[in-house]
Amino acid sequence: MVWRRLVAVTAVAAALLTVPAPAQAKVVCQTVAQPKPVASGVPLEDQMYDPKRLAPFATGAGVRVAVIDSGVDATHPQLRGHVTQGADFLHGERSGRQDCNGHGTAVASIIGAIPARNTGFQGLAPDAVIVPVRISEQQEIDGKAVGDRGTPAQFAEAIDWAVDQGDADVINLSLVMTDDNDAVRRAVERAVARGVVVVAAAGNKAQDGNPTPFPAKYDGVIGVGATTPNGVRAPFSQRGDYVDIVAMGAPVTAAALADGHAPVQGTSFSAPFVAATAALLKQRFPNITPQGVERRLTATADPAPGGGPRSLDYGFGALNPYRALTANLAPAAGPAPPPEVVNLNDPAAAALEARRDRSRNLAMIFAAVGVGLVLLLGLIAAIVRQGRRRGWSPATGGHTD
Repeated sequence: MVWRRLVAVTAVAAALLTVPAPAQAKVVCQTVAQPKPVASGVPLEDQMYDPKRLAPFATGAGVRVAVIDSGVDATHPQLRGHVTQGADFLHGERSGRQDCNGHGTAVASIIGAIPARNTGFQGLAPDAVIVPVRISEQQEIDGKAVGDRGTPAQFAEAIDWAVDQGDADVINLSLVMTDDNDAVRRAVERAVARGVVVVAAAGNKAQDGNPTPFPAKYDGVIGVGATTPNGVRAPFSQRGDYVDIVAMGAPVTAAALADGHAPVQGTSFSAPFVAATAALLKQRFPNITPQGVERRLTATADPAPGGGPRSLDYGFGALNPYRALTANLAPAAGPAPPPEVVNLNDPAAAALEARRDRSRNLAMIFAAVGVGLVLLLGLIAAIVRQGRRRGWSPATGGHTD
């Protein structure tokens, strides 16, 4: 089946040169793509994420999303006019607007496919600009890696190109390396430092050793796992602390080469739902940082099975684009405020005690005045009596001649 041929992309890398490689003859794909049937109705994931409900808040207008992948077929009716000049560091075709295996086209359509009258399928950010960067055509078919891929050094250069020449606001990496690489890590760090949101697939080898996936493992990257229509982790979706959030991915509908649609599955196709939501957030909140985007995505995620603030299977939970766009988040945690001075006395009791203190003070004053008056009157009375006995003569001793 088609979706089994588009399950996962493994370790890949793309070549970026400071100056793009000289133009070469147009790459001729080994097989000619045949249009697929157009998906009728509205796919389940479009019903769940409901891009029409998101449209009043943001459509991705003015936001550039780099799809570092197998290229993008810019002739697909739902992508036509929305795929800008990119780069091809795998074959040197330069534009990146050609795709021989369909992986990058499927990813790009989940992000930015425009609405069409003959299908209910569309991308979450239909007004976003797709910047295609071809780096790998490798895919797993029947457990074997098939197709060309770049080196990790080229992959790092592709990320740099997407930031510097591609002017990307968001980078989608539906590619997985199983080995750490300093050049790729530094390229990711540079991208995040420049304000670019980096989204990466968590990988599809949960049942095959669950190897650590890169770039999803790197700091600053939003790692995305896949869920089934029932909302549980897809059996293939890798688990670990690199999973920040999960999204639909087993299976989903995506654009096929040339025309029409096909079912696909894998974390490769979960990541673009998150990248598209990041594009919406970049439009709605122009000054938002990559950290702010990640905080909004994770703080507004739907609870995952089993509960808990975070898990290895689901990260912070399931993507909820509507809440990410509309929720009022509490301010980010800052320095702890100084401890308040708390009066442990009851206010009424304290007021009563203050009144009693004033009454006691007044009573003591009045008592002192009263005593003073009594003493003064007693002294006056004694003087008067003494004066009457002496006939009011001077009180002097008598003398003799």
